[in-house]
Amino acid sequence: MNKIGLIIKREYLTRVRKRSFLIMTFLGPLLMAAIYIIPVMLALNSGSSTQNIRIAVVDESHWFENSFKSNEQRTFVTIPGQPIDSVKEMVKDGLFDMALYVPPTQLNIPSNGVIYSLRQVPMEMETYINSVMQKEIEDQKLMAQGVDPEIVSAVKTNVNLQVMRMDEKGNEKETFTQVQFALGIVLAMLVYMFIIFFGGQVMNGVAEEKTNRIIEVIISSVKPFQLMMGKVIGVSLVALTQFLLWIMLTGVIYLGFSAFIGIGGPKALPTGTVMSQDIAATDAMSNESVQNIVQIAQSIDFGTIIISFLIFFILGYLLYATLYAAIGSLVDNNTDSQQFTLPITVPLIIAIISSFYIINNPDGNLSVWLSMIPFTSPISMMVRIPFGVPIWQIVVSVLILAGTFVLMTWVAAKIYRTGILMYGKKLSYKEIFKWLKYK
Repeated sequence: MNKIGLIIKREYLTRVRKRSFLIMTFLGPLLMAAIYIIPVMLALNSGSSTQNIRIAVVDESHWFENSFKSNEQRTFVTIPGQPIDSVKEMVKDGLFDMALYVPPTQLNIPSNGVIYSLRQVPMEMETYINSVMQKEIEDQKLMAQGVDPEIVSAVKTNVNLQVMRMDEKGNEKETFTQVQFALGIVLAMLVYMFIIFFGGQVMNGVAEEKTNRIIEVIISSVKPFQLMMGKVIGVSLVALTQFLLWIMLTGVIYLGFSAFIGIGGPKALPTGTVMSQDIAATDAMSNESVQNIVQIAQSIDFGTIIISFLIFFILGYLLYATLYAAIGSLVDNNTDSQQFTLPITVPLIIAIISSFYIINNPDGNLSVWLSMIPFTSPISMMVRIPFGVPIWQIVVSVLILAGTFVLMTWVAAKIYRTGILMYGKKLSYKEIFKWLKYK
């Protein structure tokens, strides 16, 4: 055990001191925080933009002359009696940013429109014009049939559908499928990426030492099994260290940015002013949003998710890392490793692809089996857990995964013991199976 500890220490310190580890440790949180920061900054900039887009409207159908409403971001100017060619020249001269042309219709109802612009038309503008034209046409069709469009608008109703999950004791708990969907996919992808990335580090490290013949010196002092376990555990500690640093640094960036955009908010104004009423309405919406977030957070069993994630993350990594270490002992370069890594990565790919089925039916037979099979359970179970999984299924899955890790460690150790000292020979699966028969 003392020798394994020395190997773990060597592997850990060697990797955390590398420049690549430091770069990824700080770059990872920046990339993850950017997923939140960039959309917020874009929304703030678009909301505070003072640019006003001027749109010339040439409506030869005379259906939409008074339909488009101007605001701070856009101004519609109807130009009656002007040919579209002359209006396009106005756009070229900079009098207007774009021109909307509705040609005369052969029938009673216009069927198309054209936007002319020197620059790319904002998607929001295109969507707005399309929706206004579509609504106007629908209203005219309703009126032609003797139906008041206001009555149709009044009939339209939004339904607030809640999903309540009951347990065997009759207790009810509201669930939010979209949040569970996102959480399950994120957890599954984290497990997948860490297994592939750090498992590959174990394989490359073993193959590199074998190629440089350093392994011959190391094997003279420690047993092959001790070396293999030291490498697997050492790299796993590096993975956990980087993962925890990512969480902490991402949290710091997130909180710092949230505090930054909260500085300089609107000051309190006298009650009764128009702006104070708007602020009160905004505060009410904010309070409602906070309540919704709290309600969603309370519906998620974070304790079970965090504990399960750590267990499946560690056991799943250890299982695959031992196999990657065995592969590293078989090959002399990365090119030769492809034929052996494919059978290992296939179960992970199947688990990722099956995640979308699991999300739609987390309690189905296929979902349960995938979360029990040890080579897919680290990913499949993490997809299921946000939706609620019986504790006994989690326990059984963990026991099977742990037992498979012990078995695969024994198998990998046999392969590692023989393969680590073999050079320049193309190995086959048949020969590897022969090694497993030797004591």
